[in-house]
Amino acid sequence: MAQDSKNSDPRKPSEAGADNKSFMRSMRRLPSTQGESEPLGIEAFQAYDKMREALSGQFTGGASPGSAAMAYFDWAFHLASAPGKRMELAVKADRKWKRLSAWLWSSTFDPQTPPAIEPLPGDNRFSDEAWSKPPFSWMAQAFLLEQQWLHNVTHEVPGMTKHHEEVGSFAAKQMLDVFAPSSNPFTNPEVIARTWATGGMNFVKGFQNLMEDQARKMTDRPAVGTEAFLPGETVAVSPGNVVYRNHLIELIQYSPTTDKVHPEPVLVVPAWIMKYYILDLSPENSLIRWLVAQGHTVFAISWRNPDVSDRDLEMEDYLELGVMAALSKINTLVPKTKVHGVGYCLGGTLLSIAAAAMGGQADDRLSSVTLLAAQVDFTEPGELALFIDPSQLHFLDSMMWNRGYLSADQMSGAFQLLRSNDLVWSRMVREYMMGERTPMNDLMAWNADSTRMPYRMHSEYLRKLYLNNELSSGRFIADGQTVLLQNIQVPLFAVGTERDHVAPWKSVYKIHQFTDCEVTFTLTSGGHNAGIVSPPDHPRRHYRLGTHKHGIPLLSAEDWQAKHEQVKGSWWLVWQKWLAAHSSAMAAPPAMGTALAKAPGTYVFQK
Repeated sequence: MAQDSKNSDPRKPSEAGADNKSFMRSMRRLPSTQGESEPLGIEAFQAYDKMREALSGQFTGGASPGSAAMAYFDWAFHLASAPGKRMELAVKADRKWKRLSAWLWSSTFDPQTPPAIEPLPGDNRFSDEAWSKPPFSWMAQAFLLEQQWLHNVTHEVPGMTKHHEEVGSFAAKQMLDVFAPSSNPFTNPEVIARTWATGGMNFVKGFQNLMEDQARKMTDRPAVGTEAFLPGETVAVSPGNVVYRNHLIELIQYSPTTDKVHPEPVLVVPAWIMKYYILDLSPENSLIRWLVAQGHTVFAISWRNPDVSDRDLEMEDYLELGVMAALSKINTLVPKTKVHGVGYCLGGTLLSIAAAAMGGQADDRLSSVTLLAAQVDFTEPGELALFIDPSQLHFLDSMMWNRGYLSADQMSGAFQLLRSNDLVWSRMVREYMMGERTPMNDLMAWNADSTRMPYRMHSEYLRKLYLNNELSSGRFIADGQTVLLQNIQVPLFAVGTERDHVAPWKSVYKIHQFTDCEVTFTLTSGGHNAGIVSPPDHPRRHYRLGTHKHGIPLLSAEDWQAKHEQVKGSWWLVWQKWLAAHSSAMAAPPAMGTALAKAPGTYVFQK
């Protein structure tokens, strides 16, 4: 493994930051002229196509026109070929019109008449009391019925592929939301009331907010309010040292706060799509600080923010220079002691690959594995599947090939579209029409502190895992060996969140199907981020907990949810008890490693 170093170039095999395996992989990537079977210059033609698509992506926001066109023509052709479906839509349109008319007539004479249709769960655009009074209630009800009918138009069209159905429905919803009465200042009663109350100053303030946001965006400055949540000052402030550094990671060892600790250290592997401190936010929301206070020795990986020079980093580099390098360093600091691995989101997927590869090679350095909102099977990847098909990935490949990485603004734009009601339209109404700024918090500030993704690694990740689902199907190769999840031999704790749009909990639950080890599964309230950041004193939290042992019949996700009762409180408490139960008797804390820098290190500040 790599040696510690502050200043040497880690990409050279004789210096810190890259081992011989990574160097040999980089050598294999160099072009070879031996056995040339293609006409000379064929790569120039391919590069021309990539350049064309990369330029097109600047005008489409990274969305593939080909993917959208295929979805549209699939829908249009099959709808045109299905007269029965068209007659069904006509009947449903007539029913909805009669339903709306009946409700309008009844509500005119009885204001207490129940609404004809309720908004979908999570849609809070019409939750204000003003929307229950005419004429705004009429517009809201008409819009919701139209939205329901449009769902019928884009679903269950005979012969249409499932993926194109989802893409078409998503696109139709985005277009319809533009015309929602809540998005128009003249039909939104909350905006009208605020305008009367302020004499129109809400629009003045809203325009100022808009100009400020655009100025920050053009000058690559973070969102308003993030200045109050700076790493090392108000977030990521848990005391510790950077004890190892290579080209891809800094390994942070946190200072103990108890006289005795559980001997087995905890290694936190965060997702590399964002900065590591999602698990070390403000002190009251820091999972890492809380773990240390419970008597655990905690290490955390802080990923480098790659630039164009890192375009050829592979997934195996993230495995070798990330998880494996961190484990090797921990083994030198805490020798002859196993490690509890904890992976969040993409970091959990990477940790599961490492654990399976280690199990297949009789490497027993792990004591347990914890996966937080992490998937190993990608057949049901959630709403992100909208952006994953061969055409879209080819388009992304071309854009990443041109830049050398996937930019943070592309990723944030995709996530905003997935939650457009909350992150686009509601924000537009609140900040630009009402003139109100949403108070920033530590989780929102972290969410704005995104990173880039190397071209080769991200292309491999999307194709091998999302598109081809190689990991759960037993076809994923690491270090020349097939990675089999059944080789994970240590106890496993998995956490899914109820409203996760990135890693749906039913997909996370599938870890049961691909491992033979004991699996303890927790389903907690909240979404992908807020459900994981769930300190014990947080109100309105709940979870379900169950353990499955090998040889016992496995329940479906729905049956599991029905069988296990909801418990009030934070899943942190039961997880820490689980960690303690899989640890040895408490002893004196290990010595701190040689400090290369104080926590949170230097990589967290890379822009």
